[in-house]
Amino acid sequence: MRIRDYVGISSAWQRRIAYGMELVLVGLLFIGIERGSTGIIVNTGVGLLVTQLPPILRRDFDVPMDPALTLWITSAVFLHALGTVGLPGSEANFYRTIPWWDNVTHALSSSVVAAAGYATARSFDEHAEGVSLPPRFMFVFILLFVLAFGVLWEVIEFVLAEAAALLGTGAILTQYGLEDTMVDLIFDTVGAVIVAIWGTAHLSDVVDAIGEYVTNRRTAD
Repeated sequence: MRIRDYVGISSAWQRRIAYGMELVLVGLLFIGIERGSTGIIVNTGVGLLVTQLPPILRRDFDVPMDPALTLWITSAVFLHALGTVGLPGSEANFYRTIPWWDNVTHALSSSVVAAAGYATARSFDEHAEGVSLPPRFMFVFILLFVLAFGVLWEVIEFVLAEAAALLGTGAILTQYGLEDTMVDLIFDTVGAVIVAIWGTAHLSDVVDAIGEYVTNRRTAD
């Protein structure tokens, strides 16, 4: 049974919620432009680009993007972008004013990264000859994949923060110190574990589609 079966959200409502988040992202982009905030503009702009990945994957690569998967991806980028804006009239954003906001966004974003790594690895495991990935290895692979991505993300945050300080511009991404980095990596691991345990129920169709695409490309070559 999938998560949406427990919470009772229909596919139609999942599409509406995801579309509503996209509209809000457009509004947040204009807020960033009005404030002259590079961080808000970049984070909301990238978020809007990411929300276009599900329809592109579905249209150009025949990857069956379930409405729940689309909502999953959209929620991750939406909450991150919203966190950089905060309440109207407030100078501090949600990342600074709500202690758990960063934890939630890291867990959710890392689960999306873990899902991408899981779906790709499983597709090769099931459809590529000579490739066999035991379940235990798959679990470890997802954890290492997400942690590697998480470390890379923290490095990018540090570099961008230092560059912004040197250039005197607004920070695109902000790093709050070593303790914050360690907590971020812990919640990255939480997202990875969730996908490692329950990924099969939600990503089987995507795994098959990626496997068929790889097989067809290999046959064509």
